[in-house]
Amino acid sequence: MQLVQDNARAQRPIRVVLTKVGLDGHDRGVKVIAQALRDAGMEVIYAGLRRTPDDIARIVLEEDADVLGLSILSGAVVPLTRRVLEALRAQQVDDVLMVVGGIVPEPARAELQELGVQGVFTPGTPLTRIIDFIRDGVPQERSYQGAR
Repeated sequence: MQLVQDNARAQRPIRVVLTKVGLDGHDRGVKVIAQALRDAGMEVIYAGLRRTPDDIARIVLEEDADVLGLSILSGAVVPLTRRVLEALRAQQVDDVLMVVGGIVPEPARAELQELGVQGVFTPGTPLTRIIDFIRDGVPQERSYQGAR
């Protein structure tokens, strides 16, 4: 029976939670990303606007997400991301590919990488680059990679 369960787990699509943290209410870009990831065969949970770090950590845990994508268009990208990462650690979530998209100045990119963010995508990034990054970053045993 365990083999069947392991196979079922290995065959599920990549699960991505996308959300906006803090007071940023601009969500057009994150919705475009959500649709592109769905079209690529991923399961996308759009958690909406104005989520707190604790909300986000709870959603990632409950949804058994492979990827967390934060969309941040404010200048507070580093402190907001830091708070989300702290909330994830508090929930003992340490196996999620973390990506950030939005307005991210060059100095902030290095800080995000030091915090543990694996990918940073700014406006104009080709959707295929984001899709490929996620597919390459999620371990095979977590989910199937879908057709390219």
